[in-house]
Amino acid sequence: MKRFFYLALVATTLILASCNPQKRAWYLQDAVEFTPEEIAEQGQIRIQPLDRLTIVVNSKDPELAVPFNAATGYNALTPLASSSISSGNTLQVRTVDEKGMLEMPVIGTIKVADLTRMELSQLIAQKIIEGGYINDPTVNVQFVDMKISVLGEVARPGAYALTHDKVTIFDALAMAGDMTIYGQRTDVMVYREIDGVRHIEYLDLTSKNIFESPAFYVRQNDAIYVKPNKYKAQSGEINQNRSFYISIVSTLVSVATLIVTISKL
Repeated sequence: MKRFFYLALVATTLILASCNPQKRAWYLQDAVEFTPEEIAEQGQIRIQPLDRLTIVVNSKDPELAVPFNAATGYNALTPLASSSISSGNTLQVRTVDEKGMLEMPVIGTIKVADLTRMELSQLIAQKIIEGGYINDPTVNVQFVDMKISVLGEVARPGAYALTHDKVTIFDALAMAGDMTIYGQRTDVMVYREIDGVRHIEYLDLTSKNIFESPAFYVRQNDAIYVKPNKYKAQSGEINQNRSFYISIVSTLVSVATLIVTISKL
């Protein structure tokens, strides 16, 4: 009977120790130290349909800018009560329509899709000058509520706000607390919509070739999914099998104990 107990103990120990050892992975494994990399002229977030913007026009004569900052009924503007401009009006949130068009007071409807904030600022200022309304306009364009989603094997999955341009995939992962040890670093998925078409990019974060990917810089509404690696899959199977075998061993031990107890009676 003692032999049986020893066998049960050994079996339980082997089951508990049956997990594979974890291998740690790092990013940009093929990058060469101190090798300069040319920074691509991209990463500026471009305006998309249904984006919400605040557009503020200013001038040395504030009264001249007032009409350009007024609300228009076309875009169902929403005032931001906590913000104000020099003319005394609250900031207006203007929504780009599904065709990428935006209606501005005085100058009318303009196409804004695929423009950066700076390009739109320059376009609006140009139209104001060409219309003879203001000779010295300055235009400030800001996004109101941009976000991305980070899902899968990261420390804190969820939606995160983008507050500036040139947010990289590494910045996005940092927002979510980085990958867990189970994250698959060679096949990270980035889902995005471009002109109404769904696109999926797969990124190998261990290679410096990631710098050439169109998804290296994230965009508003991107969804980033980190797949579980083989160790996580194996761990899940092992945990299920371990629970099953532990139940069997526990049952056998209970039966053996009962038999010993009865035999002593």
